[in-house]
Formats: sequence, structure tokens, C-alpha cells
Amino acid sequence: MRALDLDYMLGLVPVILGYVPLTLFMAVAGMAFALVLASLLAVERVIRVPVLDWFVVLFISFFRGTPLLVQLFLFYYGLPQVLSFLTNINGVTAAIMGLTLHFSAYMAESIRAAIAGVDRSQWEAAQSIGMTQGQMMRRIVLPQAARIAAPTLVNYFIDMIKGTSLAFTLGVTEMMGAAQKEAAGSFLYFEAFLVVALIYWLLVETLSQGQKRLESRLNRAFAR
Repeated sequence: MRALDLDYMLGLVPVILGYVPLTLFMAVAGMAFALVLASLLAVERVIRVPVLDWFVVLFISFFRGTPLLVQLFLFYYGLPQVLSFLTNINGVTAAIMGLTLHFSAYMAESIRAAIAGVDRSQWEAAQSIGMTQGQMMRRIVLPQAARIAAPTLVNYFIDMIKGTSLAFTLGVTEMMGAAQKEAAGSFLYFEAFLVVALIYWLLVETLSQGQKRLESRLNRAFAR
């Protein structure tokens, strides 16, 4: 059994760290788009617009029921063969699309459950003063649902960061792609993948600590 090449690992750290901004960009962009889409899907699941509700249920079922990797391949390799305007789509764009649609399906159900968790008296009070359904959602229900859903949404963001590691299968050189290239050149696969694993771990632990503080702050504000 050979010893770990610690010098190689230390030299690889700054190389992998150089791709952290791209990884975070894909995750943040995917999260922003997914939040908007998931909120719309969740509201529709609550008010249940005829016909549209069927398509929303189908969307959620498909993207929750198929692997993220398959969806990424579908967007990057499959859609350009069907839709000519997507012929020049790059790997980063395809990865963001895949992350957005995949995680919005999960987040929609979390937001829907959070909306359902808002006390019915809040709905009734809003209706009693003449608020429209849109005003009630925007001013009363969604702000309260956001507090309930926030910890779960942070978990999805953490999962999204880890999900960006699949972007290397689309030719994107992010952290995982960089580790793969370095390992292919040095044949020190264990060291290269251990370094990238530790960096992902550090990112996730940092976000987990932030999640705990956010949750504590939200609960403290609500208790007042």
C-alpha cells in the first residue's frame, strides 16, 4: 500500500479552488431560477387552476422521478436535435437549466407544504378585508411560508452545489472536471478526488453552519 502524495495534494488545492467561483455561479443561478419557478408551481398547486394543474403535476412527477444526470444529457445532447435554436447551447447553460428544473420540482412541493402550514385564520383574515387571492398570497401567505420553508430550501441549495459536480459530464471544467483532468495527467486519482471531496465538504459545512444561524434567527424573530 503506497502512501498519499501530500505534496501533490497541497499543490492541487489552489488549482481546484480556482474553479469554486464557477461551481458557485452555477449553483446560485440555478437556485435563483428554481426559487422563482418553484414558487409559481407551488402557488398553482394550492389554487389548482383547471388543466394547468395537470401539466404542473406531470412536470413535478417527471423531474422528481428521473435522475439529474439523465436530465442534463437530455438538455445538452437531446434537445438541440429537436430544437434547432438550442444547437449552440453550452455546458454551463445546460447545467443551470437542468439544476433549475430538477430542483424546482422538489422545492415546489416544499413551498406548497409551507403554504399549507400557514394558519387558516390568516387566509380568512385577508379575505375578510377584501384582499384578492394574489394580494393574499403576496402579502400574507408567502412571507410566512418563506420562514417555514427556508431551512429546507437551504438544504436544496446544498444539494444543488453537490449536483454541479455532474456538469463535468457536459464538458464543463468546474471543480470535479478540474480534478478529473489533473488525475488523468498524474494518475493519482485517489489524491485528486480526495482533494475535491474535502473542498466540497468544506463548502457544505460552511453553508450548514449558516443554515443553523438562519434557522435560529428566524425562529427567534417569530417568537417575538
